Amino acid sequence: MAHDKRVEHDLVGDMEVPADAYSGVHTVRAVHNFAITGSTIARFPDLIASLAAVKQAAAQANRDLGLLPPDIAEAIISACDEIRSGQLHEQFVVDPVQGGAGTSTNTNANEVIANRALEILGHQRGFYDVIHPLDDVNLGQSTNDVYPTAIRLAMVGSLRKLGDSMKALADAFGVKAEEFGDVLKVGRTQLQDAVPMTLGQEFTTYAVMIEEDRQRLTEAAALLLEPNLGGTAIGTGINGHPRYAELACSYLAGMSGEPVRPANDFIEATQDCGAFVQLSGVLKRVAVKLSKTCNDLRLMSSGPTAGLGEINLPPVQAGSSIMPGKVNPVIPEGEPGRLRGHRQRPDGDDGRRGGPAPLNAFEPVIAYSLLRSLAHLRAACDTLATRCVPGITANREHLHDTVHRSIGLVTALAPHIGYAASTALARRALATGRTIKDLATEAGLLTADQLDAILRPEALTRPFPQPVVTAAPLAT
Repeated sequence: MAHDKRVEHDLVGDMEVPADAYSGVHTVRAVHNFAITGSTIARFPDLIASLAAVKQAAAQANRDLGLLPPDIAEAIISACDEIRSGQLHEQFVVDPVQGGAGTSTNTNANEVIANRALEILGHQRGFYDVIHPLDDVNLGQSTNDVYPTAIRLAMVGSLRKLGDSMKALADAFGVKAEEFGDVLKVGRTQLQDAVPMTLGQEFTTYAVMIEEDRQRLTEAAALLLEPNLGGTAIGTGINGHPRYAELACSYLAGMSGEPVRPANDFIEATQDCGAFVQLSGVLKRVAVKLSKTCNDLRLMSSGPTAGLGEINLPPVQAGSSIMPGKVNPVIPEGEPGRLRGHRQRPDGDDGRRGGPAPLNAFEPVIAYSLLRSLAHLRAACDTLATRCVPGITANREHLHDTVHRSIGLVTALAPHIGYAASTALARRALATGRTIKDLATEAGLLTADQLDAILRPEALTRPFPQPVVTAAPLAT
């Protein structure tokens, strides 16, 4: 052994490993074999913590079952505790996208945990005759139940964080909805003037949409909490103890605070990616609706003089290197780009389709795609909730003027003067530039008091029963 190297052996042969590395020969080979994304699994701290939690639960279950000596079990448990607290994450160096259904990730975890456990017991790294990465850390396990359990748990943790960020964003929109509750504006269909609404109603819609999607996240999380842990290689449970799955899941539930329980059928759970498909669909739903909301904010703030100019977004940076004074909607402009990265990535979908029974070998691709999407969505929500929505203001006078100039007001008169007369009135308003109210009063269709009652805000923006007013015919 060189001073700065140690030699480890696997089925391929001997290989030198840096003496100070917590990872071992299997990890080194995986690093050489898979340089796909340019990143490592340490990019996903939730995944690292979940891997450590699964290994800790396994050690606790194997200790209770008398399969692992107490001193070795406790050293493994302590090493896993440290990793769960954020230590040694830099030692998880394999590429997140890899062949082998996650074997490289599992062995990376086994080696880091084994070497740290050896140190805890006072031994040097690499002394695997004391604690072995596969015989001890991986006891009663397979990549094919450890890895999917870890990525499921990591996704649930990321889902909870995304849910918190979505709630903060929904709350921010809710505050603005209350602030703008009395601000009338022109509603639009096909980008053309329609009937009035309040700006508060529009912002309430954004809050409601986000909250609805947050509930869908909860449903998706529930499907991820029935892992195949204990199914080992293909779900038959070979080399496992009959009580192991129940014990390990119980410990995992205690550590995570999530209601983890063994899948009803391990063989089915080992190959079925339905929960990932469900989660992907929910994330696409969230991304599409957030993108739509961002584009609405950009449209409403367009201008400031030649666009709609209904709202003002907070200025966060200069908008041009050549046009002085220009400010762009960079926050809602940037978030659809971030979100589009999820919606247009095919790799996770390809992985879900490409896994032949009785195992989906492409779960690393699925995990990489979904964990990135969760991170992007959370960042988008956080950015909108902190850098955009709270600073939005309404151009109240401008909105008031556009409502009272809009021919959309004629819709409120239709029940009283009829569709044909309303159409004629709208055409006259467009031709002359005069308001619907002035023309209707001048034509003697309705009295000023009647028009004030019909066109009051509560009648324009929600169902409001009114007596039918007898109106004079409109001269053509």
